[in-house]
Amino acid sequence: MGVENTITAFLEADGLQDWRLVGEGACAHYRTGSLAAGIRFAEAVARLDGADRHPPAIDLRADGATVRLVTITEDHYGPGETDLALAEAISAVARDQGLEAEPEGIQTIQVSIDALDRAEVMPFWRAVLGYEPRADSPDEDLIDPRGRGAFFWFQQMDRPRPQRNRIHVDVWVPHDRAEARIEAALAAGGRMLSREFAPSWWVLADPEGNEACVCTALGRG
Repeated sequence: MGVENTITAFLEADGLQDWRLVGEGACAHYRTGSLAAGIRFAEAVARLDGADRHPPAIDLRADGATVRLVTITEDHYGPGETDLALAEAISAVARDQGLEAEPEGIQTIQVSIDALDRAEVMPFWRAVLGYEPRADSPDEDLIDPRGRGAFFWFQQMDRPRPQRNRIHVDVWVPHDRAEARIEAALAAGGRMLSREFAPSWWVLADPEGNEACVCTALGRG
């Protein structure tokens, strides 16, 4: 089944009303009311047929659980044919446990950066974020290998846009990992702009001046 057909199948399937397609694939959010209820839901999902071969990503919070299904291959990042049956089975688990779907709890965050030379800019962001190129679009997308952080998309520009707001990102890391992250960013073409507030944060910039701060919890009172 092709990508377009898979998307159509998700949108038209009768048993998938809980699910929405966003940038990270198919997602459903369920109001659990407690962390304990969320854990029971996650345990039941883990026992479903196929969940061990194609594990869903489950984000548990105190009052809700977000489930994400995405098929990742060298030429595809999004909903896949095998996700259809698993999504329906997950919805059945939620119904059995009395959990209500809340589509408004679903969203995807993407940071877009204009770049005159993506090949020069992207290594800095890969290093400072600890990201990896997306397999199906390695020349323009970086993703969090842990599946938690926002997507970064690099838009190729022919010329600078005057008076365009420059992007700033804060990257919080454990205090004993900050030095290694900074060194990697500098080695990837970055520049140190300010150490004034270290060890709380350091201000860095990529080769085109887009800024990022490496932040820790130290020195914050």
